[in-house]
Amino acid sequence: METNVKRKIIIDCDPGHDDAIAILLAGANPHVELVAITTVAGNAEVEKTTVNALKVCELAGITHIPVAKGAGQPLIRVRQTAADIHGDSGMDGPNLPNPSKPVEKEHAVDLLIRKLMESDGDITLVPVAPLTNIALAMRKEPAILSKIQEIVIMGGGTFGNTTPAAEFNIYVDAEAAKVVFESGVPITMMGLDLTHQAIVTDEIHQRILDVDNRVSHFVHELLGFFAHTYKEVFGFAGAPIHDACCVAYCIDPTAFGTRKLRVDIETKGEHTYGMTVVDLLGVTGREPNVNVAFTLDQDKFWNMLIQTLKNYT
Repeated sequence: METNVKRKIIIDCDPGHDDAIAILLAGANPHVELVAITTVAGNAEVEKTTVNALKVCELAGITHIPVAKGAGQPLIRVRQTAADIHGDSGMDGPNLPNPSKPVEKEHAVDLLIRKLMESDGDITLVPVAPLTNIALAMRKEPAILSKIQEIVIMGGGTFGNTTPAAEFNIYVDAEAAKVVFESGVPITMMGLDLTHQAIVTDEIHQRILDVDNRVSHFVHELLGFFAHTYKEVFGFAGAPIHDACCVAYCIDPTAFGTRKLRVDIETKGEHTYGMTVVDLLGVTGREPNVNVAFTLDQDKFWNMLIQTLKNYT
């Protein structure tokens, strides 16, 4: 995407193997400006996800980016983590030293509010985790709604991976997702329909190895663990790097095919809690509220990631 204007983004995450790759994609790509990183409970407890985010920033040399710790529990439900996929630490596999970079004293929700209110309405939120922090910020300071340029979410889809109906990020805190999806802010959703196309094949893995710097070696280690758990749990031949899709969309939206559709969040169903109810055929007649991604240009996506990894020294 040829442009001299960097898109300002805040990544809200729960690292997480694919969260780490999303941070790395944002940290050295010339088309985005990473304003801040906020953390939340999801793949692991928030204390662990915060340490993981700090470790990734330190490894990548992006220590100037503030990292703020956020919510440790969903709005209503009991916390659920994903140790079966990401390990007990949330980012098992690589062995990184404890970070010297400190976490911000400011709570993630307050940092989100402050950064948005100080902005010219040109910040895109990129939540690649349960939406607890974003919902809390919207409730605490509704004035931020008009300040958010767009929200690019990793979550949802027309099928689930935690239940048959629900994807993990939405399922963990569907009440928060409902707040966000009903906020009126422009939303693009990278659901499983899209992210399951971003699977690291042996060829892509080799291309990452061939970059041959400290960051690509780290990504190689991440993918080794992540691919193993995806094969064990889901029978996948490789690891889908879900969260990097959201950053990639901010860099070059032409790599994605999307449709504007009505999406509602199910919070009451016995078998469908956490479902993103996507009105594919317009049967409700309700106004479309979400830009839903369905197709991925593989060449653009992987070339973008590989080239960005080369930007690290």
